[in-house]
Amino acid sequence: MSDQHVGTGAAGSGPVRLFLVDDQELVRAGFRMVLDAQPDMTVVGEAADGLAGVEGVAATRPDVVLMDIRMPRMDGVEATRRIRGSVDAPKVLVLTTFDLDEYVFAALRAGAAGFLLKDAGPAELLAAIHAVHEGDAAMAPSTTRRMLERFVPRLPDGDQERVRAAERRTAQARLAPLTDREREVLRAVGRGLTNGEIAAELYLAEATVKTHIGRILHKLDLRDRVQMVITAYETGLAGRE
Repeated sequence: MSDQHVGTGAAGSGPVRLFLVDDQELVRAGFRMVLDAQPDMTVVGEAADGLAGVEGVAATRPDVVLMDIRMPRMDGVEATRRIRGSVDAPKVLVLTTFDLDEYVFAALRAGAAGFLLKDAGPAELLAAIHAVHEGDAAMAPSTTRRMLERFVPRLPDGDQERVRAAERRTAQARLAPLTDREREVLRAVGRGLTNGEIAAELYLAEATVKTHIGRILHKLDLRDRVQMVITAYETGLAGRE
């Protein structure tokens, strides 16, 4: 019997179309029960491993994929990478047991728009799906920073100044397309501030902050706010506390 169940229907306007990928049938059943009860959501398919998930997503073209990490045949990191590399790729929301997880960090680097703890309540689940569907990140940027601090490789003990100098040159090249104001906004995003907090700190309208964020995403070819936080950290713009 196939591990994959695929629904019918074309992508388009209407309810948010969801695809579930998890090797635990009870987990999928629990999510499906909650999601199918929502008038603005519909589950169009599900799969029990990453490979079946990639195939099912290609067939059903959902808006959002709920992706487990540890699965047989193909894990959620590789499945996320393949899905996000496709044309008109759906958003991917990673399901995890622990928020500070190297596999979750790898999935974020592969293009996931955020992550959700498996024991999250229905309200959190629905809010996270709406967030990623609307183009936001389903996680606190401060949580992303804690993950980065744990999993981004540290500088070597020896010859640190030479390494730091090279990294500064690389960072300057990566950030060259940005204006000074855009760098300030990127730094604030990397520190975990919300749009409202950034607006207050930089004396800007919140709509202006959103405009700056859109320009940063375009100039640096970043997928979403999660990728902004990663970039701010990797270039040293956000700093370490």
